[in-house]
Amino acid sequence: MANVEQLQPRKGPSLVVQGAMLLVVTAAAIGMGWMSGGYLKGAGAPSSVPVAPENEGKVAEPDAAQQPGTGPTLVALAPITTNIASPADTWIRMEVSVVYDAPQPPAMTEDIHQDLLAFVRTLKMHQIEGASGYQHLKADIEERASIRSQGHAKQVLIRTLLLE
Repeated sequence: MANVEQLQPRKGPSLVVQGAMLLVVTAAAIGMGWMSGGYLKGAGAPSSVPVAPENEGKVAEPDAAQQPGTGPTLVALAPITTNIASPADTWIRMEVSVVYDAPQPPAMTEDIHQDLLAFVRTLKMHQIEGASGYQHLKADIEERASIRSQGHAKQVLIRTLLLE
């Protein structure tokens, strides 16, 4: 003889409770998405600043600190194309730009270019593999540029890095 309690399946939460919980979780997800979107939108700097109607058409006079040629300067170096140390049949092409704190003579840029060319020739493939290899390469290049320019090179931007 079977027990009556064993024959009846156990009932879970009602369909109404499940629907209500789904709506609560959905509303919480939408609210969190909206809040994080507003936070992230406010965290970045605006790409353009709107001009007040009373200042429209006026040209701002630059201050002494904003005179052209006194701020950071971006200089593109000539492309570096050479083979690396190991494997010797692998070629590298790298296009680099240097950010200086102020305008520098072209001779300094040429010295940095030659130093980076000599450095790239000593690289081995296993040193530049993966994301961490790229970060180490970038840090080494920035350090060499800073030393060669007596601290005037603030950043090195790797625009292109090709290995063949």
